[in-house]
Amino acid sequence: MGEQTAVNSRIASPLGESSVRPIRLGIDVPLVLAVMFLLGFGILMVYSASWQPSMLAEKPVTYFFLNQLRWVFVGIGAALFFMYVDYRRWKKWLVPMVLVMIVLLVWVAFFGEVRFNSRRTLFNGSVQPSELAKLVIIIYLAFWLQSKQEVLNNIHFGLIPMITILGLTAGFIMLQPDLSATLTILVLGGLMFFLAGVDWRQIILILILVGGIGAFFLLVSDTGRVRFEQYLVALQDPVNAHDHIKRSIESIVRGGFFGVGIGKGSSKFALPVSHTDSIFAVIAEETGLLGAGVVVLTYMVLMWRGMSIARKALDMQGRLLAAGLTFWITLEAILNMGVMVSVFPFAGNALPLISAGGSNLTMTMAAVGLILSVGRVANHKKNEEEGRAFSAVVNLRRGNGRRGVSRAYRSSHTRR
Repeated sequence: MGEQTAVNSRIASPLGESSVRPIRLGIDVPLVLAVMFLLGFGILMVYSASWQPSMLAEKPVTYFFLNQLRWVFVGIGAALFFMYVDYRRWKKWLVPMVLVMIVLLVWVAFFGEVRFNSRRTLFNGSVQPSELAKLVIIIYLAFWLQSKQEVLNNIHFGLIPMITILGLTAGFIMLQPDLSATLTILVLGGLMFFLAGVDWRQIILILILVGGIGAFFLLVSDTGRVRFEQYLVALQDPVNAHDHIKRSIESIVRGGFFGVGIGKGSSKFALPVSHTDSIFAVIAEETGLLGAGVVVLTYMVLMWRGMSIARKALDMQGRLLAAGLTFWITLEAILNMGVMVSVFPFAGNALPLISAGGSNLTMTMAAVGLILSVGRVANHKKNEEEGRAFSAVVNLRRGNGRRGVSRAYRSSHTRR
């Protein structure tokens, strides 16, 4: 569905007959439409939600809007580039990508810009290496798990090396510190290990390890511990929830079903980082449950099409790549929206394709391009096979410019 468009390509036979051969676009149209909707809607909501942050930063009121618009074009360029490059070619670039990722993570941990008590960004907030790390770790694991498929159930060749890879990446991210990105990396790694088809006993061990590491990070991180305590308090009595969560819930209640109108919301002036982490609350207030529901459904379409592409991939690395990237995008969306309604403890996850921010938007669009590349390669292979079968049928009918089988009436006439 949505993966092909047929046109009438007529091939004339010697007797004037015509045949119709399907020509496929090679891209998943529903996925592209879902992504374009989220990008367009995101630009609109960033424009509505970024007035106050722009003024607080002593910039023109359209500063974050125009900046987001520029990053949208950069992201589209990244998506097109990754889509038209065969995803299998990235195998030879795995080691350089990991080295660049580690260098950037170490650099930002020691020399990054301090924002919200963390060193997470470089170049005036334009580059956030933890977002690159999420993309790189998924690409690396997709190829690494495929190459180790025969020994994955051997704990010495499968689980231990994977824990080492994830632990190294997560440790560098915790130096910033960035608890939400750390836990996201660990969850994505465990999921991809599961998708690779390892033994269920190792899956249980992975769950225990990820849970234990997550609990450890919560204990050693003052921010994480405070946020978890606030989450428990909010579960017992929402009245005692953190001010951020209370304002978010107030925004959703104020929006009702149809919302107060885009640009007319007032909660964005009280919500912290209304144009990034809190933008879903602004969406719920200004477009109501109707608009918020459309956003949720669009992410569901994105997940459906991404998993469909993964299922039809030519090889295991394509399946792992498409599935891992799809899960990453939808996981970020679920966490962001869940935090705004107090389903999850507060985290700094952006709303993919909507929240303002160059690094997250560019990496997400690169992920979309890679997913489309997996589907495009599979469709190209399918087209080749159908083309060979179609040509064989046409050649069989044409023969050497005449029919290969005599007609019955001709045989009878000859006998007479």
